[in-house]
Amino acid sequence: MQNSTRNSGTAQPQDRTENQDGTQGAAPVHGRRPRIGIPVRLSSSADPDPRVAKANSLFGCIVSLIRDVGGEPVLLTPESLERGLNRAPSGETAGSSAPNSRPADGGTSGGEKAPGTPEALDGVVLPGGGDVDPRLYGQEPGPALYDVNEEQDRLDIAVARRALDGGTPVLGICRGHQLLNVLYGGTLVQDMTPGTVPHRQIPADANRPWVWHEVTITPGSKVAKMYAGAENPEGGGTTPAEAGNAKDASVEGNAGTGDTAAVEVKIASGHHQAVDRVAPGLLVTAVADDGTVEALEDPERWVASVQWHPEALELTEEQRLAPFRVFVEACRTP
Repeated sequence: MQNSTRNSGTAQPQDRTENQDGTQGAAPVHGRRPRIGIPVRLSSSADPDPRVAKANSLFGCIVSLIRDVGGEPVLLTPESLERGLNRAPSGETAGSSAPNSRPADGGTSGGEKAPGTPEALDGVVLPGGGDVDPRLYGQEPGPALYDVNEEQDRLDIAVARRALDGGTPVLGICRGHQLLNVLYGGTLVQDMTPGTVPHRQIPADANRPWVWHEVTITPGSKVAKMYAGAENPEGGGTTPAEAGNAKDASVEGNAGTGDTAAVEVKIASGHHQAVDRVAPGLLVTAVADDGTVEALEDPERWVASVQWHPEALELTEEQRLAPFRVFVEACRTP
């Protein structure tokens, strides 16, 4: 991971280059595509619970989207972490790849390879998947948990901690959103009680995984910026022009600095757990109408997470690309 700490509230001068959509963006780090680490999914799609296969499929979507917006997906296995993530040893070219030493059906989509001993990563995405072990946030496991995988928890936590310690940008999605809250010291609702806003299909259905509902995003937040350039899913909420001036949260944590109008986005939701006690050091930057915490951010660095699935195939191409484009651009900053 990168060793230099990032300051999300201070603009740094940087070279500019033209993106595929004609907008101006930061030049690639060291003239290359930003390397985005993604911990592989370790559970088998043959699991009888359809949510496992769906999570593995969505992993492949994330890998493809990262590549499509100009990033280099770097798949991380337990073995790749053991070999080291900080520098290539003498005799190896930084950035060279070796095949996954331990393939998992949730971590090989797109033919990507995990590095043997890569140079520093420029960003990390923590994807969706099974439930985080409640013992990690001081609770005993309840009966509604699914796909609790101790090895997956170890892998995801190791990747996240290295990124946070190194000041590397992090984006958490669904499970990744919940994991970040736990790592920062928060807790989770192990199984949500059905309420006024549906958050998942009951029973679980791999062919119809989503329910759709609106979330209200804090203006000026990182998550608002992720959605500023895309039409709103399902035709609801603000237009790009209304959301287009969103700025990053300041160092002081004033996520609302700049724009004053809340950003409304309709999202793909499919989760039975949620953030309970918000961890110290994180700000809530999106909520559902029932109060469910839908997004979190660290105001001191580029760390953000969403409870929903921006990679859902039911969205238009631009709706899927926009959030990842913003994240990869954040990872370009030296």
